[in-house]
Amino acid sequence: MAAIFIGAPLVTGAIAGEKAVPIPRVAIDVPRGQGMQTAVLAGGCFWGMEAVFEQVKGVRDVVSGYAGGTAKSANYGAVSTERTGHAEAIRISYDPRIVSYAQLLRVYFAVAHDPTQLNRQGPDTGPSYRSAIFPQTPDQKRVAAAYIAQLGKAGAWNKPIVTRIESGRFYPAETHHQDFARKNPVHPYILRWDKPKVAAFKAAFPGMVKG
Repeated sequence: MAAIFIGAPLVTGAIAGEKAVPIPRVAIDVPRGQGMQTAVLAGGCFWGMEAVFEQVKGVRDVVSGYAGGTAKSANYGAVSTERTGHAEAIRISYDPRIVSYAQLLRVYFAVAHDPTQLNRQGPDTGPSYRSAIFPQTPDQKRVAAAYIAQLGKAGAWNKPIVTRIESGRFYPAETHHQDFARKNPVHPYILRWDKPKVAAFKAAFPGMVKG
């Protein structure tokens, strides 16, 4: 795993098999507000995305699913054909008094996936594995767009960021996909691609890890 520097204004992200990159803090944030809030993010296989965000303090629930297509074809068999328009995604329910939307975005870009991979992540290829943010409010859309622009100007990667901002409903995936990494900790895919992401998150953001 690549080295991670703590305590500076930059945090180094580490994706399994990828070179570490510096990630600046988000310049603006969504108003904290009251009550639980929801974020929907896509960044490759939802198993790993879910595994990372389940570790974040203030996150109450993470659901794997599909976003960007219709309810009729929101199932694994159909989505896997790469013709439905869905992305594998996660729905995060979080307490804004504990963790903010901007902090979730920083984890998303720093350790959860590689935002420079177009229609793929690691060994998985196709538009269902694209990097995409599905804002749930106008404020989320504003913050996500600003952060993508901020990262681009910072030159955090030596390749363009391909993360898209999209609209569309979220549909939960089949039961056997929920909490897959937690239920299958020695699955070869989990060991190779997802455990390193979880470890990178814990190293880079120790103050955000659930106790």
